[in-house]
Amino acid sequence: MTPTMGGASARCRHPLFARFYARVCPLMDRGLGPHRHALLDGLSGRVVEIGAGTGSNFAHYPHQVEAVLAVEPEPYLRRLSEATATRTPVPIQVTGGSADRLPAADASCDAAVACLVLCTVPAPNAALAEILRVLRPGGRLRFLEHVQADTPGRRHVQHALDAVLWPRLNGGCHLGRDTAATIERAGLVIERLDRLGPRETGIPFPLAPLILGTAVRPSRG
Repeated sequence: MTPTMGGASARCRHPLFARFYARVCPLMDRGLGPHRHALLDGLSGRVVEIGAGTGSNFAHYPHQVEAVLAVEPEPYLRRLSEATATRTPVPIQVTGGSADRLPAADASCDAAVACLVLCTVPAPNAALAEILRVLRPGGRLRFLEHVQADTPGRRHVQHALDAVLWPRLNGGCHLGRDTAATIERAGLVIERLDRLGPRETGIPFPLAPLILGTAVRPSRG
């Protein structure tokens, strides 16, 4: 849902959608706020957040977090997240970058956060490989993402919208991705996964359902 990360910088510029997204974020957070809190609850150490958007997660980081590297490629949203970062007690550095080339060293992060962003990256497998690279062994990915629907009929609608116009209208967002499977293919092990429908989030189909969970980078392998 956050405008596309990855690839040439021109693809990271979605000025119209970025402004629309910034306006609707407070409305979405009426339902998503508690889930953003659950996403980040218990984090500590050094964290990289991929696709920080307007910085909607920043207020939910617990004080045990030492530092957050928040990566946001879209210039308008990055300016908003930089302003948000100044109002949080946790040290947050906002930077440009792409999901397939994160500005962090190998095994340098205790945790990674992906929130409403893996739907937009051009190459999800490459993005997850980068997350695996920057996580230390035993480090965890926290994710809150909208994914493909449960039923074949609804999945067909999502894929049809993706093929026709949805990504072009919504900053590269794809409705029908099986993000949990992509996370597992990258070599991360899912420890917890909750599926959230419109009743829990206030977000309707075709953006529903969402998944909220944790995956770990194995200590070996």
